[in-house]
Amino acid sequence: MQGNNRSVFSTLSPAQVLSLGYLTVILTGTILLSLPFATVEAGGMAWLDALFTATSATAVTGLIVENTSTFFTLYGQIVILILIQIGGLGLMTMSTLLAVIVGKKISLKQRLVLQQDLDQLNLSGVIDLVKYILAVTFVIEGSGALILFLRFWQDYPPLKALYYGIFHSVSAFNNAGFDIFGNSLEAFTGDIVVNLVITTLIILGGIGFAVIAELYSGKLKFKNFSLQTKLVLSVTLILIVVAGMGVFMLEYSNAATMEELPLGEKALASYFLAITPRTAGFNTVATGSLLNPTLFFIIILMFIGASPGSTGGGVKTTTVGIIFAVVYATVTGKRDIEIFERRIAKEVICKSLAIITISLMLIFIVTIALNVIEDMVFLDLLFEAVSAFGTVGLSTGVTGSLSEASKILIILTMFAGRVGPLTLAIAVGEKEKQLNIRYPQEDVLVG
Repeated sequence: MQGNNRSVFSTLSPAQVLSLGYLTVILTGTILLSLPFATVEAGGMAWLDALFTATSATAVTGLIVENTSTFFTLYGQIVILILIQIGGLGLMTMSTLLAVIVGKKISLKQRLVLQQDLDQLNLSGVIDLVKYILAVTFVIEGSGALILFLRFWQDYPPLKALYYGIFHSVSAFNNAGFDIFGNSLEAFTGDIVVNLVITTLIILGGIGFAVIAELYSGKLKFKNFSLQTKLVLSVTLILIVVAGMGVFMLEYSNAATMEELPLGEKALASYFLAITPRTAGFNTVATGSLLNPTLFFIIILMFIGASPGSTGGGVKTTTVGIIFAVVYATVTGKRDIEIFERRIAKEVICKSLAIITISLMLIFIVTIALNVIEDMVFLDLLFEAVSAFGTVGLSTGVTGSLSEASKILIILTMFAGRVGPLTLAIAVGEKEKQLNIRYPQEDVLVG
């Protein structure tokens, strides 16, 4: 039997192993959240709602059908927290940790799956990267939890403050967006400590572990960084600045969100809202009260998401950076696609275009389906679909009102967003055999 299992495992591609692995974690989480003692109310959680919550936690999304703080018991909340940690760090990272602990040798196939799960270019050094990821996670989450504990201790008993600090530190670093306050962080709109700690955790979790490692290595000059790090840092900074200014101007006079806030709190709320759509899902102002232009702006941020090898989702900052480089090169008539005096390989460009195309198609199909099923505002359903795909978790408030069919659609979208649209397409599809044949070239008019 064991030999058969090994033979089945060896026939699966890394993308298929990864997809089935996350599916197994989600189903396990569903069973655990369906147990009667996982919820405050007797009888437990409905199976579909448990599946929705387990998927949302494993996909580090944060969309909820029930209020995490009031509906789940301590056991249920801890199950969600464990699923967040597994989903954020990556299934193979956690599996490798267990293998290292028990002294089991990591096979080549497992290393290949791990390479794909961590979005790494090279196979060498992935085990060392896993150890580094775990160490960095422990330090960052621990530091965030300590600072939040000290802040929450001012309002809550010590044990409760400690639990709140740990839960929200893990949720923020893994870009999950789950909270146990009941209304996200709306009670802390002007709290500079909570805002800065949460946003710092989100940024560190979203830039990718390889980038963190390079920043920690002592290369203080930007020119000494790798192209990956340069691109991640540049696009991330641009998005934060542009998004912060955009939200500030759009919501400045909105009576339902920022009009009554002092200027400093408006700036702080705008800064927070510029960062959280990049797959984190927390909010300090009511998302459902934002103006339509702001919601559409946030949809774009959610679609872009975090960076490769991070705890976040979306099409990734580097993908968008490469697409803009392609556009710039086309407009200016350049032969090569260049970024920071480095030429981008054709394979990377094709992969970027495939990711963008598949992602847009998925969102297009899901949004149309949701609008056919639900009698709701189009923008709210588009927002929900993109939030699920980008594993963000922000919502205008429609999640709990969705029908069973719509919940299934959102579940599938969250799963695709966590595994990765291209990875999922490769897992489902079948690669064509490469033939040593090249057909004649012929031009086609476009545009």
